[in-house]
Amino acid sequence: MLQKAYQEQLMEAGCDEAGRGCLAGPVFAAAVIFPPDYENTLLNDSKKLSEKQREHLRRIIEKDAVSYSVAQVDNGIIDKINILNASFLAMHLAIDKLALQPELLLIDGNRFKPYKKIPHICVVKGDAKFMSIAAASILAKTYRDAFMQAQHDLFPQYGWNQNKGYPTEFHRKAILQHGQSSLHRRSFSMQLKIDF
Repeated sequence: MLQKAYQEQLMEAGCDEAGRGCLAGPVFAAAVIFPPDYENTLLNDSKKLSEKQREHLRRIIEKDAVSYSVAQVDNGIIDKINILNASFLAMHLAIDKLALQPELLLIDGNRFKPYKKIPHICVVKGDAKFMSIAAASILAKTYRDAFMQAQHDLFPQYGWNQNKGYPTEFHRKAILQHGQSSLHRRSFSMQLKIDF
């Protein structure tokens, strides 16, 4: 079972993002605040869960959280400010949308741009350590996957229903064959030079 909290005095929000390594689509981020002493033995890093498990947990998280939110930053902004800054911006936007203002932020990863005056703790592989970060990873992943699934209907040639915009061999070959769509990140074109 993951840890309930980093500490017990301050109200924590766990934050994580999804889609940093993609060639297309927005980066999504989520923030989650759970009640004190919340327990859920099913929560885990979204990458360690099946799609069915993630969808099941998404409904539980949305029901059980004191507050949760999801935000996105599109590929145009990613190209302007780079993917790292876009990830931070998406997290900031998600925190902005919370119904309650947290007193401490738990951030998955090793870097973060401070949000207002709220202290933050960066936790490497935090989505496999803390429940709130794991929950944020699940929300960010499921919301982003749903977005890319919908975009697949408009751009079926890229196989986004399968790769969700990540640089699979099929996706990279499709870009070389069909060119980039309006959802592709122009600043990521260097990734297409990888040999097949």
